Amino acid sequence: MPTAGQEVRTGVLLDTETTGLDHAKDEIIELGMVKFDYTPDGRIVGVRDTFSAFNEPSAPISAEVTALTGITNEMVAGHKFDDAAVAAFVESGVITIAHNSGFDRKFAERYWPVFEHKAWGCSMSEIDWRRHGFAGSQLGYLLNGAGYFHQAHRAVDDCHALLEILAFELPTMGSSALALLLETARKPTMRVWAEQTAFELKDLLKRRGYRWNDGSDGRPKSWFIDVDETALDDEIAFLRSQIYMQDVEPTVQRLTAFTRFSCRA
Repeated sequence: MPTAGQEVRTGVLLDTETTGLDHAKDEIIELGMVKFDYTPDGRIVGVRDTFSAFNEPSAPISAEVTALTGITNEMVAGHKFDDAAVAAFVESGVITIAHNSGFDRKFAERYWPVFEHKAWGCSMSEIDWRRHGFAGSQLGYLLNGAGYFHQAHRAVDDCHALLEILAFELPTMGSSALALLLETARKPTMRVWAEQTAFELKDLLKRRGYRWNDGSDGRPKSWFIDVDETALDDEIAFLRSQIYMQDVEPTVQRLTAFTRFSCRA
């Protein structure tokens, strides 16, 4: 527990199960959340509350989704999310953390506007787990590496498992995984869009770390990369000298924990 007078902040771990991967049309069928307190230096001091709920979608759950999630049509029958209860649960949280925020945030924002105004962190992408001795960034790998056994079952169970991982002290750091995640999430990043590039340059861009966006989400149909502010000049220099062979000004977005992983970013 925190010592008397010590500053404590509240975070929310979130996990969703959905009927598919398209945040614009697929539906959330289960929401799990764990609200916890932590110190500014990333030490978890206690669980405040948990939230777990099913939601019956507008169409039957497919056999493929049931096989993946373990959630059947019978389990969700008659259940609907209490939107006011969700909003009240997360209101006091200063950061929402998911293990794939690029997926979960988009779904959560569509259902509950309160998430649009929250800072977000991603425990999967904002920690270089391999660098810290883990086999990979999947939750199962992390739990094995930290010496835990977990049989994924419910969304809220995954949140509790993730809490154990974030509390784990990284041997390479001497501090918790949460401390590293918070440090990364707080730093602004720059998203550089390499638009209208020649097709034959795709392998060069991929090796550099660029990812492809197909344009279906309203963002540019283009390659892009996220870099630290300090690396922006180098990235633009790379594009000018290796990709465009001219003095171009690529589109650059500044992302923070409030905009990162959002539909709007």
